[in-house]
Amino acid sequence: MAGFRSLARQVREPGFDTALRRYSLRKCLERFAPYGHRATWDHLCRRHRFGPEDRELDPERLVAALDELEEARAVWLAYEERFAARRRREKHEGLRRLGAFDDWHRRVWGGNGVVRCADPGVHPADPLPEVLRRLIAALEDGPGERCPVCSGARLAWRHGGPRDDSWPGPVCGECGVAVPRAVLTPRALARADGERSRPLAPAA
Repeated sequence: MAGFRSLARQVREPGFDTALRRYSLRKCLERFAPYGHRATWDHLCRRHRFGPEDRELDPERLVAALDELEEARAVWLAYEERFAARRRREKHEGLRRLGAFDDWHRRVWGGNGVVRCADPGVHPADPLPEVLRRLIAALEDGPGERCPVCSGARLAWRHGGPRDDSWPGPVCGECGVAVPRAVLTPRALARADGERSRPLAPAA
């Protein structure tokens, strides 16, 4: 099975058919898709102006989309290295984090679905690397009251509630991402639970 870097080389190979290069970009999302596969593809299509099913598009747009995805992946992998090193030090010193925080990291290791979107058509419009930098800052700085991606205060559980493990956390009603519980204060989580019956913002 081809890895991310091998697939990225295929996307950049000018001698390959454009449809194959597009297919290779889609396959990259099986290795790294911050919003989830469908939402990340929708994001790349919108930002780089090509259709989801367009097989004869401008190769330069494909490469630009790959550049954005690669930069975002590098941002996340650098964070994972820092996180792993910190955890090794903490374990050596006998320090343990709360299980839920470590469990969340295990689920998104590699960056797949790290800022998963409840609706594939509703996601942040900002570049992926910037979105991940905001999330990482929140993970490293400690819990807050708002969505770390867009600073929105409208948070609500789409399904279940604080005891439901089927989703990473409450969904932001502004940008559509599922916010990890680890970056929200208990007060913000309780407020999100009280808002879960209200509808989320529609796609722009």
